[in-house]
Amino acid sequence: MSVSRAQQLQLIVTIVERGNGNKVARLFKDHQVAHHLQCEGVGTATSDILDILGIGSSEKDILLSIAPQATAQRLFEQLNDELHDVIRARGISFTVPMNAVSNRLSTAILLRTKPEKESGGEEMQQAKNSLILAIVNRGYTDVVMASAKRAGARGGTIIRARWSGEEQMEQLSGFSLQAEKEIVAIVSPSEIRNQIMEAIHQEHGVQTEAGAALCSLPIEQMIHIG
Repeated sequence: MSVSRAQQLQLIVTIVERGNGNKVARLFKDHQVAHHLQCEGVGTATSDILDILGIGSSEKDILLSIAPQATAQRLFEQLNDELHDVIRARGISFTVPMNAVSNRLSTAILLRTKPEKESGGEEMQQAKNSLILAIVNRGYTDVVMASAKRAGARGGTIIRARWSGEEQMEQLSGFSLQAEKEIVAIVSPSEIRNQIMEAIHQEHGVQTEAGAALCSLPIEQMIHIG
């Protein structure tokens, strides 16, 4: 069954200073976005840069929210100024498209959301920004970010993670995998995405000690907070 653009779901990723995730969740709920997963991360900026920018801590709250595309678009249009006034913290919020989701989840989200008018079938514009995800062995995020910055990246956010089913992965890849991982999330202009990914791959790819595995996702909308 085909699904209209107004019903297609998007993942809204919001990264803010630690302690502000609940504020964002409450604000999103007021605008019909109520399904969230909240986790913690660490920014890659140095303490000197944090002092210059006036940011108190590199620790981050990461909020993963799901909403229909039209609802997400309306949210960003309405919250561009409101986020600054309510949150009073620095951060970023952006959307990436979802091309599949479980029936129960999509039904629950669509039932809680007012129907939106379709936009008339305009063509999708090429994404100006991309989300690069580098999954690396724990302890190698600093060198990976250093390579990314030399290739043009301005910064990133680190999320702790762990491989599930590493034995099967080892059988397929033919080399040993470290279970403890960190995810380096980098938002970059799409025009320099490939050079950043290539720099990480060349210096810290899957057959190195860092073991970086890479992917990227298109960002459709993005606003800066603070």
